[in-house]
Amino acid sequence: MIADLHLHSYHSDGVLAPAALMQLVAAQGVTLAALTDHDTVRGCPEAAQTCADLGIGFVPGVEVTAGWHGQELHVLGLGIDPTSDALHAHLSMVRQLRHARLIEIGHRLERKKQLVVGEAIEELCRTHDSPTRLHLARLLVSRGLAKDVAHAFDHWLGRGQAGYAPAEWPVLESAVKAIREAGGQPVLAHPHRYKISAGALRRLLAEFCSVGGLGMEVAVGGMSSNDFDRLTQLARANGLAASTGSDFHDPGIPWNPPGRFAKLPPDLEHVAARLQR
Repeated sequence: MIADLHLHSYHSDGVLAPAALMQLVAAQGVTLAALTDHDTVRGCPEAAQTCADLGIGFVPGVEVTAGWHGQELHVLGLGIDPTSDALHAHLSMVRQLRHARLIEIGHRLERKKQLVVGEAIEELCRTHDSPTRLHLARLLVSRGLAKDVAHAFDHWLGRGQAGYAPAEWPVLESAVKAIREAGGQPVLAHPHRYKISAGALRRLLAEFCSVGGLGMEVAVGGMSSNDFDRLTQLARANGLAASTGSDFHDPGIPWNPPGRFAKLPPDLEHVAARLQR
């Protein structure tokens, strides 16, 4: 089994429709796929139908944004009921925060750097269910204001830059609660990417477990072997199930295709095994 449990469509900051995404996933040999758009489940019905047509397994999912001591976190909700009222209410609140943050970023860019992007950001918010800073980075690239997405974050959108705006996301416990109320498995996404110390990461995982977290991503597309080994040890130490996912967004990024990540050690319980019980 190849289980890619972290994939994005154009309903958040991916570039493919859910159907096209699942067709690509199947072509890459993935046998179990989860659609995990940021703070929206709108693409799940289309993705589920496509996977059924292709004969591969589908897991309805979402990537929920949360905050922890000033750090933005992402928690995957896997195996959720996409019709859950509690989950929909929580995600709607988070999307409102997303919209407000992007509009504030536009105001800051115009005020500090005279970049006239406000109308374009308002259009992003109208046309995208869950707009992200990646959408804005692509906009800056398209206008010739950044060489690429990384440059847009480094020069305009990252912490300390003219367009950076902090966000007060819902606390970690509320994200986990919304996922569990929807019948899902809360899985901490890409722990190695958070810019926190090793001690803070241990404290984060301990708190995540205490509020009902059940798993963590251990094998993620593009990660180093050192990060893989470190997350493997942390999953063991905290008794968390391990998840695998590419965090795929864009077929134009060839080094990160669906289904490509390290194989989990046999002693770790795979989140996929829980989802298939």
